[in-house]
Amino acid sequence: MEKGNPDDPLLRQALPLISEDASLPGFNTDPLRENDYNPAPGVIHKYHGRVLLITTPVCAINCRYCFRRHFPYSDNNPGKRQWLESLAYIRSDASISEVILSGGDPLATDDEHLGWLASQLDAIPQLKRLRIHSRLPVVIPSRINDDFLAWTLNSRLKVSMVLHINHGNEINGEVSAAVARLRAQGILVFNQSVLLKGINDNAETLIELSEKLFDIGIVPYYLHTLDPVAGAGHFYCDSPASLALYRELQRQLPGYLLPKLVSDVPGRSSKLIITPQNP
Repeated sequence: MEKGNPDDPLLRQALPLISEDASLPGFNTDPLRENDYNPAPGVIHKYHGRVLLITTPVCAINCRYCFRRHFPYSDNNPGKRQWLESLAYIRSDASISEVILSGGDPLATDDEHLGWLASQLDAIPQLKRLRIHSRLPVVIPSRINDDFLAWTLNSRLKVSMVLHINHGNEINGEVSAAVARLRAQGILVFNQSVLLKGINDNAETLIELSEKLFDIGIVPYYLHTLDPVAGAGHFYCDSPASLALYRELQRQLPGYLLPKLVSDVPGRSSKLIITPQNP
C-alpha cells in the first residue's frame, strides 16, 4: 500500500467505509445461498464432484467485498470429532473426487492440523485432487514454509492452489518467491480476481495483472463479477461496463492470459461463464 494515498487500490480493498451501511436492492447477507448447501459443519456442497471445507473462519486480511462477510462461521468451525463427521459425509458420496480447502483462509490454520486433515482425505479412495484457496501467499508470502511444503508433498492427491489477487501491485519479489516454491513442488497455481469498481475496473489494470501473474507462473483463471453481498455495493460494476471491459481484454490479450468472466448464481449447477457478444 502507498502511504498517504486514500485511493490506493490495495488499501481500498480493506478500508471500511460508511457507504457499507447503505441498504441496496438485491444485496443481502447470503448472496450465494450457501446456507442451503451446508449439509454438515464446515462442509459446502454446491457443485457435482467437488466439496468445499471451511477450514477456519480466520483470514489474514478483511476484504470488504467478501461474499462470506456475513457467513455463520460459529456454526461451521468444527472440532476434531465434527471433522470426522464431515469426512464421513465426503466418504459416503462416491461422486466427490475433489476437496477444496477454503474459509476464511485455510493457511491461517497451522500445518499440524492441515497435515492431519490431508492425511484423512488421502484415505478416502475416490478423491483425486486437493485444491487450496488462499490469500496468505500474497499477504504473508513467508507462510509458504517447509512445514507447509512437507505435508503437501506427502499427500497422494494432486494439489493445486488458487490465489486471490485483484491488482498487479499485490505482486512483488516475495510473492514471486513463494509461488516459485509451490511450482517447484509440482503444485499448480491459478488466480481468481473480483471485478471491483475503483480498484481494477479498467483494461490497463487487468491486462497488467494478467501479464504479471503469468510472468511468475500463475495462470489467470477467473474474473468474478461482484457477489451482491450486503455492505459491498460500492464496489459494484454494472453489466454493460463489465461486458465492455471484458471485450477490451479479449481484444488485447492472448487466450491463455484471458481469465474467464464468471458469475456465481445461486441454484446453478456450475458458475455462469459470461461470453460477451462481440460486434
